[in-house]
Amino acid sequence: MQQRRIVFVIFDGFQSLDLVGPLEVFQHAGGYLCQIVAPRPGAVRAWSGLPVHAEHGVTDLDPTGIDTLVVAGGTGVDQARHDPTLIAWIRAAAAGARRVTSVCSGVFLLAAAGLVSRRRVTTHWARARQLAEEHPDVRVDTDPIFIRDGNVWSSAGVTAGMDLALALVEDDLGQDVALRVARYMVLFLRRPGDQSQFSVALWSAQPSSDPIRAAVAAIHSDPGDRHGIADLAAHVGLSPRHLQRRFTAELGVPPGAYVERVRVEAAQRALVAGDDPVEAVARRCGFGSAETLRKTFHRHLGVAPSDYRDRFRTTVRK
Repeated sequence: MQQRRIVFVIFDGFQSLDLVGPLEVFQHAGGYLCQIVAPRPGAVRAWSGLPVHAEHGVTDLDPTGIDTLVVAGGTGVDQARHDPTLIAWIRAAAAGARRVTSVCSGVFLLAAAGLVSRRRVTTHWARARQLAEEHPDVRVDTDPIFIRDGNVWSSAGVTAGMDLALALVEDDLGQDVALRVARYMVLFLRRPGDQSQFSVALWSAQPSSDPIRAAVAAIHSDPGDRHGIADLAAHVGLSPRHLQRRFTAELGVPPGAYVERVRVEAAQRALVAGDDPVEAVARRCGFGSAETLRKTFHRHLGVAPSDYRDRFRTTVRK
């Protein structure tokens, strides 16, 4: 089988995991020839200080014949995107590549090369506003961990590059190979692209008072328990109206929405880790019925619970 040629673009100040994570995924999958290109060949220093050897510079690596172009991100992207030689090479490479991808803020280089105009892309949440302001012709979605728009794939920060690489491997070699790689690399879960960049504990603000901390702790300790506003209010010693107001003010989301997101994540873990019927998972995680769980999954993840289990669990079944 002919190897697919993957070319990684790096530069001084790149995020090392944007390169190493996806590269390891492709190497473990097999069937790929991975090359690294930088503005100049030789040592390239990552933002962390890690030196990486780029075997090629853009002046000596042929931009044709590339299967997949992977552009890393990192703080150095702000300088790299103003390098006309680098941008011209990326534009030339993208013209013939089957797929063009970016990790984290690497999408800024794609934007500088004019490759994502009128496309839907994502990036690290901390750079999304800047991308939208500087490139109003680009449709920036701050939530998913990766997005495919035609032959352009973009991903959020750092570890999301590994999720993107696994999706590319599945696109090339099938689900079984992608899951085998995920198992071997001890990745907890091969996440779907439309999963949020944040777990519920990260996307919400943190509670600043004891009653709200107690409510949050109760929700996380048993997502399937009764967590209606009256139940939570009785648990923390506030009136329902007072709890609703303070919870929303401190966490930026009302209690009902918070509980639902926690339950969705609990159901995701249960579906991936075990073989319990969807109905049992729904009851245990507080949804009451499989139909309610299905509707909630479609609203949050765009996939049915059974399909989520089939596609994204990484444990071996005999």
